Amino acid sequence: MAAIVVVHGIGKQYSGGNSLHVTVSAALLDGLSRAGLTGLQPDSIDVAFYGHLFRPPGAAPAKGEPWYSHQDVVDPFEVELLMKWWAEAHRIEPDRVPPPAGTGTSKAITPQSVQRALSALSRSRFFARAADRFLIGTLKQVRTYLTTPDVRARVQSEIVTTVTPDTRVIVGHSLGSVIAYEALCAHPEWPVRSLVTLGSPLGIANLVFDRLRPEPRSGKGSWPGGLRTWTNLCDRHDVVSLTKRLAPLFGDRDSDRSVRDLLVDNGWQAHAIEPHLTAVETGEAIVQGLRVGP
Repeated sequence: MAAIVVVHGIGKQYSGGNSLHVTVSAALLDGLSRAGLTGLQPDSIDVAFYGHLFRPPGAAPAKGEPWYSHQDVVDPFEVELLMKWWAEAHRIEPDRVPPPAGTGTSKAITPQSVQRALSALSRSRFFARAADRFLIGTLKQVRTYLTTPDVRARVQSEIVTTVTPDTRVIVGHSLGSVIAYEALCAHPEWPVRSLVTLGSPLGIANLVFDRLRPEPRSGKGSWPGGLRTWTNLCDRHDVVSLTKRLAPLFGDRDSDRSVRDLLVDNGWQAHAIEPHLTAVETGEAIVQGLRVGP
């Protein structure tokens, strides 16, 4: 049974647990090797796969994404998240990405302003290779998980069936970090002692942080019951990971329950899971987690 469980991120609806395991386990083993741990076998790693729950019924569209356009972004949640991404992309690359036109709220958003946001994001290095329909699909998956109880419950059930008595470390990427966090909070009886979050949107105020289960209290998120260590890693150019530091939002700096925030350099793939996993910093965090006692 797997000592390490990886919870994938958005956009994997046309993949599967077995196929994803090939790339994820290889990248993770590379990261562990760079951290000095060799000899671990791929069967020590499992992927908690939930992507199929977001796959539309019927034949898959061309290139794996529905043909969304800017006119499909009308939900206030999706609009607000899109505008936050635009503002962050401008902050990171002011020379490439124009600033958002005014502060505005989702109530004042028009299809034209959504179109301008998508156009602006396409100029960033982060989103330059992403088609609008993929970006919009990402918005919709985040919104669906956080606002649709039935989907949330079904996703969580996939994690429950993957964690075993041998699991010691959970690695959550992107939306998978939110899913992993909520699963750990719901199951303090699990033997998992370490959480590693990669490119996490957990700290996005209002849209993500304030919708977590359990709900944060007085600006603080709950600490998952049995957790001993939590390392959060992201690339400084990651637009999805808007809040780069989670320590102020979870745990207590003056106790053993504190998040260790680290920056990594993933090159032009700032948010992708593979460069996160091959980073020595990620490998070291996982090694530390494997060595934590019961």
